[in-house]
Amino acid sequence: MRSLLCAAGAAGILWSAAVVPAAADEPDGFTISDPRITESSGLAASRTHPGIYWTHNDSDDGPYLYAVDGKSGRTVARITLRGVGAPRDVEAISAGPDGDLYVGDIGDNLGGSWNHVWIYRFPEPKRLRDTTVTATQFVVKYADGPRDAEAMMVHPKTGRVYLASKKQGGGGALYEGPRQLTASGSNTFRKVAPVDLWVTDGAFSPDGTRLVLRSYFGSRIYRWQDGRPKDLGSVGVPVQQQGESVTFTADGRTLMYGSEGGGSAVEPVGLSDEQLPDAAKDDPANGDGANGQGGKGGSGTDLDPGFIKGAMVLALATGLVVVLRRLVRRR
Repeated sequence: MRSLLCAAGAAGILWSAAVVPAAADEPDGFTISDPRITESSGLAASRTHPGIYWTHNDSDDGPYLYAVDGKSGRTVARITLRGVGAPRDVEAISAGPDGDLYVGDIGDNLGGSWNHVWIYRFPEPKRLRDTTVTATQFVVKYADGPRDAEAMMVHPKTGRVYLASKKQGGGGALYEGPRQLTASGSNTFRKVAPVDLWVTDGAFSPDGTRLVLRSYFGSRIYRWQDGRPKDLGSVGVPVQQQGESVTFTADGRTLMYGSEGGGSAVEPVGLSDEQLPDAAKDDPANGDGANGQGGKGGSGTDLDPGFIKGAMVLALATGLVVVLRRLVRRR
């Protein structure tokens, strides 16, 4: 019976993966090859360097950020932050509209016992090479007391910073920072919406009209309206060793999901219909334009090869469950 349950569970996971058809123009994923990156915990698509993704280790690595090529998976630059002290638990990275990168030293594995956490900000380098930059450090507190958080999102239009607290079994929340962060005192973040998800990362779409929040095994996408999220439903998440990060591609049509672990994969999941950011739906290169159907060719009826492959895997898994069920009955 244990084998049967395991097979059924596997079939369920395969089903969730198979029912997410990829857009025809969806980018390929990549594998992070740098042996120094063993706990990739945050992910942000560069706005200065197309095809480059910024990431960092979770903890015990130091003040380092890595620029990774989205085609080869090779590290093309390591940035050392100066002026921030010793990072405690770096969990997130996000690009702001001011040409800066924001790093969230916001984790608290002690269950929310630290009375403050930090955000670091520095200009995204114009040249990709190993270098040291001076960052501005911001002290962050929550209006309702300490929280454990792993998701930090900077809105690409307003520059306002948001954090999502992490709580097992739901019960988390989205917190909004002040209009402008100050380095001369504490920055108080206030709860603006509940989040029924154990959030490990999040990201705004490049046009600021969508927000995605992910957990280890699930993801939800929201319409961003008047500074508040409106739930649009769940989004497919690839099966990963320990799902920790997510970002939108530069065109906003695809989510890139990352995981911890050495040689971890960053995998794409295409968006469609209402989950597509407004700018992506209006883009003529998106095929059906306003109706939001992903892919090229206009009809939206062709099945992506990735979807067909996933369906075949699902069929095999289902057959395995049937065979095991018959064996159990014979006993």
